[in-house]
Amino acid sequence: MPKIDVYNIEGKKVSDVELSENVFGIEPNEAVVHSVLVNYMANQRQGTQSTKTRSEVSGGGRKPWKQKGTGRARQGSIRATQWIKGGIALGPKPRSYKYTVNKKERRLAIKSMLSSKVIENEIIVLDAIPFKEIKTKNMANVLNNLKVEGKTLIVLPEKNENVQKSARNIEGVKTSLVNTINAYDLLKYKKLIVTLDAVKKIEEVYA
Repeated sequence: MPKIDVYNIEGKKVSDVELSENVFGIEPNEAVVHSVLVNYMANQRQGTQSTKTRSEVSGGGRKPWKQKGTGRARQGSIRATQWIKGGIALGPKPRSYKYTVNKKERRLAIKSMLSSKVIENEIIVLDAIPFKEIKTKNMANVLNNLKVEGKTLIVLPEKNENVQKSARNIEGVKTSLVNTINAYDLLKYKKLIVTLDAVKKIEEVYA
């Protein structure tokens, strides 16, 4: 079992914790992580792009000139695709890019990313974050005490407005709950800060 230190918000080690081998100690599966990330990005696409076909552009109700005798190529409408201001042939239309991946793959991707954080020493376990008020400075001090810089994801066991609102104005810092973490966020944010209660809950959910 991987064993890591537990810190308090002052940056001092208070104990250590053994992490579940099944969640934080597996061999990361890069292929599954890639597959789940592609799915996540596809599901974020709005798919609202749209072009007008020849039936949707204005004008072109009558034939521009007679079929024969003019010496020019025959034309049925000035809004055909080869005309300026004509319709677009085979252009994009609103569509959904969403598709689903197997639930087991999503779980494996998250466990792979969590295990990668342990392997690369990018996970920090806090005993608790006992904020009594909403204050950005408090969270900034915690990050400074832990010597954390750059993009950081803070995972909480349950909703905590004091912590979440204290962190939301710090650039590159995001809070998430155990039941909302995803492989994309785990990859995007270099450092992972998890409370001890959140670790236990993650192990209950993903073990």
